[in-house]
Amino acid sequence: MSKADTIISNLKALSDNPKKAVEDFMSKTGKKAVGVLPVYAPEEIIYAAGVLPVGCWGKAQKTISKANTYLPAFACSIMQSVMEMEIDGVYDILSAVVISSPCDTLKCMGQKWKGASPVIQFVHPQNRNLPSANDFLVEEYKLIRSKLENILGVKITNEAINAAIDVYNENRKVMREFTEIAGDYSKTITPAKRHAVIKSRFFMDKPKHTAVVKELIAELKAMPKEPAEGKKVILTGITAEPDSMLDIFEEFGLTVVADDLAQESRQFRVDVPDGEEPLMRLTKQWQNMYGCSLATDRDKVRGPMLIDMVKKTGADAVIVCMMKFCDPEEFDYPIYYQQFNNEGIRSLMIEVDQQAGSMEQLRTRVQSFVEMF
Repeated sequence: MSKADTIISNLKALSDNPKKAVEDFMSKTGKKAVGVLPVYAPEEIIYAAGVLPVGCWGKAQKTISKANTYLPAFACSIMQSVMEMEIDGVYDILSAVVISSPCDTLKCMGQKWKGASPVIQFVHPQNRNLPSANDFLVEEYKLIRSKLENILGVKITNEAINAAIDVYNENRKVMREFTEIAGDYSKTITPAKRHAVIKSRFFMDKPKHTAVVKELIAELKAMPKEPAEGKKVILTGITAEPDSMLDIFEEFGLTVVADDLAQESRQFRVDVPDGEEPLMRLTKQWQNMYGCSLATDRDKVRGPMLIDMVKKTGADAVIVCMMKFCDPEEFDYPIYYQQFNNEGIRSLMIEVDQQAGSMEQLRTRVQSFVEMF
């Protein structure tokens, strides 16, 4: 096993067992952990409090029984899984949970949270270009800071937040470099392994994750490139879980050369800009977010953005990972689907459901799609 394989294996083990990873971190450091539900919560404020921000993305193929009591049937499978795990006490190790409300289901999560961890819910303004929107979000971030200070018994200074922003921007930079070169090593970085490297950042101390991925990048660059033998694809959507779906991509020779997934590249696409006042810096990052269904965009730049990604990477197609019951993603799809057709770009839309038991229908669709080239 090469050094790169060892690094990837360790990151995959961590991303496959997030609770153990968090418990190990807490045991070794004596620090606490705060949960962050998808997506775009200001993790830098949490990190500045001296605790570990932890992404809460549920668990693929988890049996759902109790969550249906609290969430509507049309809630996406991520939130159903998170609610089930929360009722089971999985998240009780967290000192608090921070929840943004960019969609109706996340609003429900904040209102119906039943775990031991106190909830801090806030709202991202959707009229992002208005000065008043910035002022509003700064006040929301002040509320998050104040509540965290009360819950954790700490003081979160502007200096600490600015330092946290530097830590996170460095991680974003390194992750962008990884995703840029991953497609050049198609045998070493399979779709599932690529996902594991990215997902692991939700459960690790950011400086450590940055260092590990830097080491992985160095190992990859020292290897001969592994050109894709099959088709090169770009993924777009919320998530590409479960791993069994990504394994099917590998089975039919698909190499992921880029992505536009909320769980992956959207997390590190936009840096926090320079400035002195940290909460305004974080606010302007939200203002600068683009190409995401959860950040209202009247210009609808997602289609042109994906088309540009196809041209830059030489991708053969875009695979739309459509989260079942995700209204924001479904609203975007007809617009960029037509834009793909206008540019002659092939695409495949697949329905993503973390609780899906059988993948045979997906396997057939992917096989048929590949054979059409």
